[in-house]
Parts: sequence; C-alpha cells; structure tokens
Amino acid sequence: MAIKLLVVDDSGFFQKRISEILKSEVDIQIVGFANNGREAIEKTQSLNPDVITMDYEMPVMDGLTALRNIMQIKPTPVLMFSSLTYDGARVTFDALDAGAVDFLPKNFEDLQRGGAKIKTLLTDKIKSVARGYNRSAAAASLADIASTSRTSAPTSQPNISASNSRPQASHIDKRAPTAPLSTHLNTAPETVKNTHVQNRQSTRLDNIDLILIGTSTGGPVALQNVLSALPANFPKPILLIQHMPASFTGAFAERLNTLCNITVKLAKDGDTLKPGVALLAPGGQQMMVERGKVRVIDGDDRMNYRPCVDLTFASAAKHFPKKSLGIILTGMGSDGCEGAKLMKQSGCPIWSQDKESCVIYGMPMAIAKANIANAVLALKDIGPLLVKEVR
Repeated sequence: MAIKLLVVDDSGFFQKRISEILKSEVDIQIVGFANNGREAIEKTQSLNPDVITMDYEMPVMDGLTALRNIMQIKPTPVLMFSSLTYDGARVTFDALDAGAVDFLPKNFEDLQRGGAKIKTLLTDKIKSVARGYNRSAAAASLADIASTSRTSAPTSQPNISASNSRPQASHIDKRAPTAPLSTHLNTAPETVKNTHVQNRQSTRLDNIDLILIGTSTGGPVALQNVLSALPANFPKPILLIQHMPASFTGAFAERLNTLCNITVKLAKDGDTLKPGVALLAPGGQQMMVERGKVRVIDGDDRMNYRPCVDLTFASAAKHFPKKSLGIILTGMGSDGCEGAKLMKQSGCPIWSQDKESCVIYGMPMAIAKANIANAVLALKDIGPLLVKEVR
C-alpha cells in the first residue's frame, strides 16, 4: 500500500515541484495539499496521512503551531522543511521538541533543478519515517521533555498566528560508510569481525574515562533527555555525534548548553577532554579522539556521514581501550555499529536504546543484530544510570 503524504506549504511552486518529483514514486501518494497550518490540522484529521511535510512560515497559522496541535489531536510523523540558516536551525529545534520527527532542506535552487539527489533525499526520508516511526516512543519523549518545562505545551485549540522566522535545515542520514572503516583507522579489517558476544544486560561501568553517544533521527530530543539528567559536576567528559548539517550544529550545541547542567560545546580541533563537558561533533566534519584531546578534520568524501559515529567510536577503541563507554541512540541506518564492534573488542562496554523508546529503530537495531550491547535501555533510564554508575 502506498504511503499517504500530506504536503503543507503556502507556495504553489513548492507544491507543484514536490508533486513532479514524486509522481513516478508508486510507493508514495500525495493525498492532499494544505496552504496554511489550520488547513493542515483539518486535512490531517480528514485524510489520515501517513506522513506530513510541513513548512513553517505560512499565513493564518504557522507550521510550529499546527505541528503542536497535530501532535495533540492526531499524532502523525511530520518532516519540517527548513533552510540552512542559524535562525532556521533554532526554529527547527523547536519543531523537533514539539514532535517533528525530522527535517529536510528547503532549497528552491535544488527544487528548480530537480534531479536524482533531491528525489532520493525526499523519497528515502518519507519512506523511512513512514515505516520506522514509533508513535508511542515519540509521545513518551515529548512527555519527558514537557515534564522538565523545557518546551511549551501544545494548545488545545488552534491559535491563529504567523511567524516571520522560517525553519530550515537538512538532516540527512542514510547509509553505512562507503569505504571500510579500517581504511580510515589504520585497523586491520579482521579486527572488525568476530566481535559478537552474549548480551549480559550489565550497566556496570568500571574505570570508564570517556563517554561517547551516537545518534541520528530523533537524536536532538533524545540527547536533551539524556544530558539534562546529568549534574554540573558530572565526573567524565562526553563526546556527542549527531547526524546534522554544519549550519545547525553550532545552534544545537548552544541549545543543549542552555538546557543542561553540564557544559555543551561545539568541538574544535585540539579541544581537551574535561569532566562535565560534552563536545558536539561539527556538521560536515569528522571528530576523533586521541591522547586526551579531540581531532576535528574535514569530512572525507568516502564517508556518507559527516560526522560519522563509526569513526569517533573507533578512535576511542584505539586510544581509550577498556576506558570508554559507547552509547547508541535512536536513528536511521546503521552508523555506529562497526565502531561499536571495535570498542567492544577493545574491552569497552556498549549501551543501546531499546526499540520501544526509539523514534526510529535503526542504529540501535544494528547493534542488537550484531549482539554487542552490554545493556539495552529505555531512553528515560540512560541519564539516571550514567549518574549512578559513572564515578
């Protein structure tokens, strides 16, 4: 059965181009268009779409207000269209907090040109979200965020409002690295093999000096959930790898730093690892760790992810054997699995988020299939367990 898509945008040009791009996709059917947020709410209820694409700046009612109402009235996976700007990033994070599952770039030049790249990005994202979206997990994540008073609650009745800011961004995560991980790490390919172990469901952390967290779709809300549970005097450094474009990671680090008790910063080449400080990998680049510092280098075209969880985890396996903890949270694809295998082989514990609390059960599923997790945990338990177990 085809995925039913509702397109919400006040631009006739945009509606037309989306139709043209998707017309050959037998697996996706556009069931309707909405020109503003109020129409979006009405058509979500009448058309029952599987996925909604949502613009932000629209007449009558903006996309963020519509999103909040939809999440309350009829929860449906929403992809926000966003521009790659700092202000767009901030609005998009508000949308993710309000329940949007992911975001896509709204680049009119790319839309005018069309082509395979924009079609692949759009169709892959719609299909992945439609097939992998976990409504109950998304609702639980939002409830946890709301309980800490870090987001505004949805209004019970649609509010007529218009905003002049426009969310924009592109968050693209899809496939495993195109080149073997060992190519980038001076590691023999054989070391990636034979790392399957029995899942012991153990959260014990003995002599851990570094914590690494990798995530993708659903990650911004998940990271906020985990990090907000940590005290300002958390005793270990943390490295964060979130699939996100370069124009967004700075704003995301600032946002987390404001919402959390620990310090969160965008990583720079040569930054020293410090207790109670989380360093976020910059978008479009790669972050690795060595001898108590991080290396930030330009992204390698052979890697589909920039930043790549596999690379950061593998560097920890090399420089912090038996001394680092790898955590894989919600996200599409399998990035992080190969790096986690290397960490596991070097004596490091691996935690992964459970299926029930994942917005998208992709990256943690890869860890489960590889049978390398020491513990599989609900999202709400990860932060408190870190506080309890890390000394």
